[in-house]
This record gives sequence, C-alpha cells and structure tokens, in this order.
Amino acid sequence: MDSSQKHYLSSGSELISFQKALELTDHRHAAHCCIYAPCPTPVLQHYTSSALVSMQMRFDGLLGFHGGLVTEKDIVSGLNRELKEEINLDEKFFVTDKDYLFSYIEVSNKLCLHLYGKNVTKKDFENIERNVHTARDFGKETMGLFRVPMFTMDDGYYGLPAFLNNCFVGEAKNQFLNFLLVTNLLSSEEIDVALKSSEKGQLNWLEVLPAYLLTDDSNLPLLQKATINIFVDVELGQ
Repeated sequence: MDSSQKHYLSSGSELISFQKALELTDHRHAAHCCIYAPCPTPVLQHYTSSALVSMQMRFDGLLGFHGGLVTEKDIVSGLNRELKEEINLDEKFFVTDKDYLFSYIEVSNKLCLHLYGKNVTKKDFENIERNVHTARDFGKETMGLFRVPMFTMDDGYYGLPAFLNNCFVGEAKNQFLNFLLVTNLLSSEEIDVALKSSEKGQLNWLEVLPAYLLTDDSNLPLLQKATINIFVDVELGQ
C-alpha cells in the first residue's frame, strides 16, 4: 500500500514504507497481526460472513489486533513473541516477512505501526481460536479473540456497520479497514458503504443537547437522566 492508493488514516498519521520506518531509531515500533481465513461461513439462518477475521478485546475494553510494542531489532521476531504470549500461537503459524501488509506512523507519538496478515485455512483458524485460552496473557492483558461480523443484516446496519461503531484502540479501526482493502476481502466501495451505514447507529447529540438544556428533566426516568447528565458533564467539561 502506498499514498497513491485508496486508504484510511486519521489526521496526524502517515503511510510510510517499512524500510523508512526502520530508519526511525528514535521512534517506538508496534507490530500487529490479523489472522484470517478467506472462506464464506454461514451465520444464523440466512447470512454468510464473507471471511473469518480475528481481532481481540484488550484489558482496557478497547478492540485491536494481536500484537504490541516490540523492542527487538527484528520486527517479525518481536511480533511472534507477542503472538505467543497473547494467543499462544503455534509456531507453525508464526508470521514471516511474506505476511507484511503495510506500515504507518503516528507523527506526534513517534510511533511506527506495522500490520501483518496471516492467511490460514478455516480448520487452522478454528484451532487457533481454541488455543487462545491457554495463552499466558489471556485474562490479564487480553480478554479473548473474536470474529469480526463480515456481513450486513437486512436492516442495513447490524453486522459489519454496527461493529465499526465499537471503541478501537489507537489506529486499529483504520488498520482494519486498510487490511480489508489490501487483502481484497472488501472493495473500497463496499467499505465506504459500511462506513456510511454505520452512521445510522450514531446519535446526534448536537440536536438532542439544546433541547435537553431547555427542558425540565424532573419527569425523566432516573437511569435516562443519569445517562444524559454524564454526557453533558463530559461534553461541557464539567
């Protein structure tokens, strides 16, 4: 992936080649891996997930990929160490240089992010899933592996679009979108449709807030009032 291709990045982040990233010796480096099996899989009665794609719940409740900060000179070695610790990945599935996908840099944080993708069979994917609970860091640093819902339900929102409204750590959401793009699991048009559809689940507080501030809330249910008050405190810096 290069800057001339369609890509998803937050402001303050830039695509960078792997070689140029390695030259930034004063930066921290983090490497992550998405394990996936590009095979259609039935979900419920009439949906089909276009691929098996793994992510994980972190200790802080945020979603991300397997991996983390690496201090080793060899990025791949550091990543495989992380994969062993977090999901107890069998060595036969260890990442190699051939699995490299792309890198980018968070400029203000002086952090280089490298993403790899491990293409496995459906059977191997399921075996990797089963092995996660035996990992050293399971229940401590990581809360478990899960499958991304690679489908959209009939209402046009639930499934992948709804998933995109979760809380992701750092650049993990954009890493995920770019991963789908470079592995050809979804086209840029399909990704854009999912992003647009995800907006259906986002409540526009800028429309709700003025009305709330001018309304007597004495008749609101206690839980609803507490939820709104928490939002107001956070948004107004109270």
